[in-house]
Amino acid sequence: MSLSKKYVTFRGRVVILGFGSIGQGSLPLILRHIDMDPRRITIVTAEERGHEEAKALGIAFILKPLTRENYLAVLEPLLGPGDFLVNVSVEVSSIALMEFCHRKDVLYLDTCIEPWPGAYTDATLSPSQRSNYALREQALTLRRQHGGKGPTALVTHGANPGLVSHFVKQALIDIARDTGLKVDTPRRREDWAALAHQLSVKVIHIAERDTQVADVPKVPGEFVNTWSIDGFYSEGMQPAELGWGTHERALPPDGNRHDFGSGSAIYLDRPGAGTRVRSWTPIEGPYHGFLVTHGESISIADYLTAREGERALYRPTVHYAYHPCDGAVLSLHELAGKNWELQARKRLLMDEITEGIDELGVLLMGHAKGVYWYGSVLSIAEARKLAPYHNATGLQVTAPVLAGMIWAIENPERGVVEPDEIDYQRILEITRPYLGKLVGAYGDWTPLRDRGRLFPEDLDRSDPWQFKNFRVT
Repeated sequence: MSLSKKYVTFRGRVVILGFGSIGQGSLPLILRHIDMDPRRITIVTAEERGHEEAKALGIAFILKPLTRENYLAVLEPLLGPGDFLVNVSVEVSSIALMEFCHRKDVLYLDTCIEPWPGAYTDATLSPSQRSNYALREQALTLRRQHGGKGPTALVTHGANPGLVSHFVKQALIDIARDTGLKVDTPRRREDWAALAHQLSVKVIHIAERDTQVADVPKVPGEFVNTWSIDGFYSEGMQPAELGWGTHERALPPDGNRHDFGSGSAIYLDRPGAGTRVRSWTPIEGPYHGFLVTHGESISIADYLTAREGERALYRPTVHYAYHPCDGAVLSLHELAGKNWELQARKRLLMDEITEGIDELGVLLMGHAKGVYWYGSVLSIAEARKLAPYHNATGLQVTAPVLAGMIWAIENPERGVVEPDEIDYQRILEITRPYLGKLVGAYGDWTPLRDRGRLFPEDLDRSDPWQFKNFRVT
């Protein structure tokens, strides 16, 4: 597929809110694949970073942090009916922006649901209230209030959350094919849940291993990462969250249910940055990852729930298992030692990266063929060839931002919608050229492999797919 193909024509205005690594990386892809006048794009951001790049492309650049008090005054002149707000910022309320866009008949996309500043670390809020589960419920409440109608607002459509929901659907189709189950591609939510149930998928990990390394090592008092440090810190400080499967026999000792909403997820009395789990990818093999909260852990679990009335007959356990680049792991270790006070210095790894890949996919477990990982294996060298202003991690986010925009332009009146509810084949068609190798690999790994060989552990050997077997205690 050509890297210069124009997928849609857009005559409205576009506001890109936030211009960090994802905003800067998304802009060239938008200009490459959406037929529009660059002069109709405006960047609104809290930082000077990227000003020269925008200027070189003839893009208007407004240096103005958005707050509760000023966001309406800043955005009102920039957006009207038929325009598009692409929100890749942090610490700006997604719900407030979605309400604004609904009122103004403006298309909307974000990569995660963000609250106003301070919500993630507000000690006056319960862990349940500070969760991604609660933020998602706010978005779903907004959808109900609007009757499921209005301009399309595609929420949480980056790499994860976002792209991985489409990986899950492709993985289910692959497993069905390889186990001899003849099925038509499901079209309804209930049919996808029935397929996952029929295949006996008990657990889904968003299994990611980032091996990118830089020639400038992390120094004490510095947090380094291959994507937004502020974004990683904020989600890492939220309670660890996971979609909670119907096969699970007991809540974790520090596990809690929510007393509102769909009931599809639980949270732990620990930050995600301090919670580790065992997982597997085809290249890395077994590893320890961080159970950082992400919206897809909840939305995928909810989407794949098979119900009889109000009772859940089937739901897989779903969560992130993230091994960031080694510099970020050192940064998290130092962060924990400082009682979760973020380091004063922050460095986004970009030009100094010398080698490595981001192996990002979904690991489906419990079915007849053991475990199946499906996802993107993208190297830093290939990312640099494909698009400017990127490392491997960033391109896996910006490609689905582009695809989500195109889908929203093609489907402009869908109201508030999640990645799980849209056309996975269309999204994969658009993102595929930017994802390196799309790999599907089976394995015989389980979280019980070689356990108890050196130290005795409290494990459930009758069912390897119980959460207690995955958790690193």
